[in-house]
Amino acid sequence: MQPKPARVLIVAGSDSGGGAGIQADIKTVTLLGGHAMTAIAALTAQNSRGVQAVHAVPLEMVLAQIESVVADFGVDAVKIGMIGAAATAAAVAERLARLPGVPIVFDPVMVATSGSALADAETIRAFERFFPGAALVTPNLPELEALGGLEALAPRVRALLVKGGHGARDGAIVDRLYVHGELAATWSDARIETPHTHGTGCSLASAIATFLGQGLPLEEAVLLGRRFVRLALRDAPELVPSNGPLGHGRVRNDALPGPALNQLLLPCRDLERSRAFYRTLGCREVVARPALGYARFEAPNGVTFSLQVAPGAAPGSSGPGAGPPATAPLAPAAGALPQVQLCFEEQRLDDWCARLQAAGIAFDAPPRDQPWGWREAHLRDPSGNRLCLYRAGESRRFP
Repeated sequence: MQPKPARVLIVAGSDSGGGAGIQADIKTVTLLGGHAMTAIAALTAQNSRGVQAVHAVPLEMVLAQIESVVADFGVDAVKIGMIGAAATAAAVAERLARLPGVPIVFDPVMVATSGSALADAETIRAFERFFPGAALVTPNLPELEALGGLEALAPRVRALLVKGGHGARDGAIVDRLYVHGELAATWSDARIETPHTHGTGCSLASAIATFLGQGLPLEEAVLLGRRFVRLALRDAPELVPSNGPLGHGRVRNDALPGPALNQLLLPCRDLERSRAFYRTLGCREVVARPALGYARFEAPNGVTFSLQVAPGAAPGSSGPGAGPPATAPLAPAAGALPQVQLCFEEQRLDDWCARLQAAGIAFDAPPRDQPWGWREAHLRDPSGNRLCLYRAGESRRFP
């Protein structure tokens, strides 16, 4: 059984341009493996150039959205963004106080990246209602100043993440985490030079909320949230000349903790025969360096592996009489090369194997059902590395 995704309730405004607000929140939570639920507190007519109109959702409707999802799904974490009105802030804070133990990340949204105001003075004063219950408050430098500054705010909240993106552009971006008024952690990274930063604050707060909802400690949640946003900034799609959205959908598993297996190195005797073999198998060659005896291939799911001519073997192409054709298996000489096995999954296993056999590739064992529920076929590449082609006996979204 797969663990249930963290249920993240987002109370925020809608960005019609899709770069920030609820839209950025949903993308972030979903990509990080959570389930996003929403209580829209405000509607905006907004694009990369600015905010043309704002409509605060009636308080009763905001509370009704919260009640609806809490009563049915339950909540593991809450992210609060644009709140719409002072009365809404007070009522939402009172309702969320009845969710004991649920971490709340409050992003005190006041001004859009374009410079348009998203909260009036009365609403900003009402932000204080969220301070007692918030697990983390995430102001940028202008927002911190509007809330009274570091010395005034840090002692009043459990944890405060001061974001340094609005600092001097000629230095690194420094983010500081304060817990109970004391500096707990500092992160410093080179600025990613891009004009497409719309939605960074929303995305960071939602990422941290998702990780907290998954049970991670605060410092690790902030670390991984920052990493996710930096990757999304790096891969911004440049849909408009400036102030465009982040590249949420381009972020892969890089934000996950721990080692990420991506690359395997296969020894080979004859690079050209091995390259032909894996092209026939259906893998895409992404790097070819014959003079160095090296090539890299990518499987359809994005995982890569490399071929490297073993020491003492010629890296060049096979000449006449050099051996069997590229698709024929080559029995390894005893002790000549280490044996490596690659496994490729394919739901249409029998059709795939039939096409490979028609292309001249020989199999050690054709597709057969196995006692553990898989169906497998076995063969070797031209250098004797073993391959298992299989169809799994379970349904998985991600291999």
